[in-house]
Amino acid sequence: MFCQSQSHFLSTAPFKPLPFSHSSLITGTSFIVSFPCFRNPQISLQAKPMASNAKLSNTTADYSSLNDADLDRFVEVASELADAAGNVIRSYFRKKFDVLDKEDFSPVTIADQAAEESMVSIILDNFPSHAIYGEEKGWRCKLESADYVWVLDPIDGTKSFITGKPVFGTLIALLKKGKPILGIIDQPVLRERWIGVSGRKSTLNGEEVATRTCTQQVHICSVEMLKRHLHVLETR
Repeated sequence: MFCQSQSHFLSTAPFKPLPFSHSSLITGTSFIVSFPCFRNPQISLQAKPMASNAKLSNTTADYSSLNDADLDRFVEVASELADAAGNVIRSYFRKKFDVLDKEDFSPVTIADQAAEESMVSIILDNFPSHAIYGEEKGWRCKLESADYVWVLDPIDGTKSFITGKPVFGTLIALLKKGKPILGIIDQPVLRERWIGVSGRKSTLNGEEVATRTCTQQVHICSVEMLKRHLHVLETR
């Protein structure tokens, strides 16, 4: 499994064989193997961890209470967040700036912090009762818990940003009682924006997008082919 992160590391999880045995598949000179479908201001360059007493509301989310007007409003503000962050990020892209290391040794720049602050100010202006959990500053909330929480990562892929490669993105999510109801992936340099909203089709720059239908795959092969395949698996 590949794990994409700021460090772009390859997962070291051990290989797991496919969930079938020799005897369950071999029925004669030929057999059928059915594989399951895999579904896959003042800027401080120090991260602030989530306060120990800060938490999400543990009440079960009631999606029926979200009407189209509510969702439209959330999408409107979320798009404003992406616009604001994008303006900041583009102003620093491929420019000279200092790069510091956070406590976990991941890099952080003035662009990360400034982009996050630009989004936070918009949220506070529009939804002062909502909580915010940012990649750079952590948890911000007037109360101990909140029904609505915005989760922000201004630059997911800071190393790519630092080296001038436009393969990073701004990530924005809104949770209601711990359940995601809205998500945005924005690439401010390429100006590509994916928006996903609970109960609606995802869009890319306003056009509906979807993956192809994922159906169960059926493969027919010979016993000899299976034996060779199983031998490869067993030697790993």
